[in-house]
Amino acid sequence: MSNLDLSVHGLSVAKVLRNADPSQLYEEAIRYEPGTTISHTGALIAYSGKKTGRSPQDKRLVRNAESESDIWWGPVNFPLDEASFCINRERAKDYLNTRDRLYVVDAYAGWDPRHQIKVRVICSRPYHALFMHQMLIRPSDEQLESFGTPDFVIYNAGRFPANRYTTGMTSTTSVDVSFENGEVVILGTEYAGEMKKGIFTIMNYLMPKRGVLSMHCSATADRTTGKSSILFGLSGTGKTTLSADPRRSLIGDDEHCWSNEGIFNIEGGCYAKAIYLSRESEPEIFQALRFGAVLENVVYDDAHHHVDFNNSSITQNTRGAYPIEYVTNARIPCLAGHPTDVIFLTCDAFGVLPPVSRLTPEQAMVYFINGYTAKIAGTEMGVQEPQATFSPCFGGPFLVWHPQKYADLLAERIRTHGSNVWLVNTGWSGGPYGVGSRMKLSYTRAIVDAIHAGVLKDAPTQVDPIFGLHVVTQCPNVPEEILNPRTNWPDPAAYDASATRLADLFDENYAQFQAGGVIKGSFDG
Repeated sequence: MSNLDLSVHGLSVAKVLRNADPSQLYEEAIRYEPGTTISHTGALIAYSGKKTGRSPQDKRLVRNAESESDIWWGPVNFPLDEASFCINRERAKDYLNTRDRLYVVDAYAGWDPRHQIKVRVICSRPYHALFMHQMLIRPSDEQLESFGTPDFVIYNAGRFPANRYTTGMTSTTSVDVSFENGEVVILGTEYAGEMKKGIFTIMNYLMPKRGVLSMHCSATADRTTGKSSILFGLSGTGKTTLSADPRRSLIGDDEHCWSNEGIFNIEGGCYAKAIYLSRESEPEIFQALRFGAVLENVVYDDAHHHVDFNNSSITQNTRGAYPIEYVTNARIPCLAGHPTDVIFLTCDAFGVLPPVSRLTPEQAMVYFINGYTAKIAGTEMGVQEPQATFSPCFGGPFLVWHPQKYADLLAERIRTHGSNVWLVNTGWSGGPYGVGSRMKLSYTRAIVDAIHAGVLKDAPTQVDPIFGLHVVTQCPNVPEEILNPRTNWPDPAAYDASATRLADLFDENYAQFQAGGVIKGSFDG
């Protein structure tokens, strides 16, 4: 046990385990957390209770004069007054003070020392400590010795509910962030991802304030030149699959920043979806789920502790957390040069977007702010036909500033460093979902390979009359007829109607961010 004095945080628990080794946290979890066990590969299996995913409607930002004018209040960021925050913080501390022992993780967010922040996590569950041990950047013994005062403290009292009668509460769950106090308070949810995304929210505020672009994306680098590529994409678009490229170095799978010096990963680990995982489909992720990793909310057999990754009886959102060095091609430290290519991935279930298009900087801003993909029938109750889904900057729930702030930073970076920007459709071809077919992964990989090789930079293009996109018409190892979606439809008139409808949806969505429609046919120069 550590002799760390937590009285500065209003905590008086005598037994504190600080920056425990995973083996110690395994022992603590097995001893003190009923239901926790070990998989046959050595990963810790833990359960988050009732909440098996984030609670975005319960996230609150403290309204303070210093930051109030910076924050994009409304659909993502709900305000909380200082008094209610103090009540919730006191409630969390009261609960933590009732525990026999607490777990502390002191670590870093951001691989670039010039933009790194120090984070302290205080929690009552060893599973939460192990999770953040893997997700943050782990300090050396020497760094820990001189760690000093953290920039941000997370009080995770997720087993204790918020008081719904506290002003600003709408449920017994509350995840509260105070930029001025440097604190995050978690009540009423034991889902570990709330801590991870709490840090991302903080970085999404701090970095743009310093002129650094924070991004919800994966990143890889050329093993020889160190030049990087970043891939944006919502769930189901292929972001993780395409970044797991054995010929390139992995910088990170989810959260990055783009500074004047290049790009850097925010995290020290990966938090991958585990549903339907197999050794064949995702070998890098599969082999990473070993000793030291956390498997969250999975089902296993009692006899051998083999995990059934196809079983979604607890949740579709089964997850695995592991340190990034468990990925064999990871680049440590997780930094790289300026991206030569910026790739927006979209799974277009309408089947009208081309497999690959070049975007101008102006188009990049618009498609970045829209953050488009599509839901298909069967993914959610009531979805009978493709539905357009928009998430600004491909990470709406975690933004703090208005999306335009991030888009302006992206456009400035693209222009300054001459990055090529691409829209890659991993969705349907030859018709919408139910008529056409899903783009072959081999074709998408060939497109991304050609982008990285620089082959598509000078490839011939033609301007799409509806979207104004510069559609690439030739790509190695991809049939030319696939590259033109209109000619790939059996009924061109049906294609025109569906494409016009989707372009109108783009315009309607973008109108809430900037007056006037700017998508349809606007960037054909």
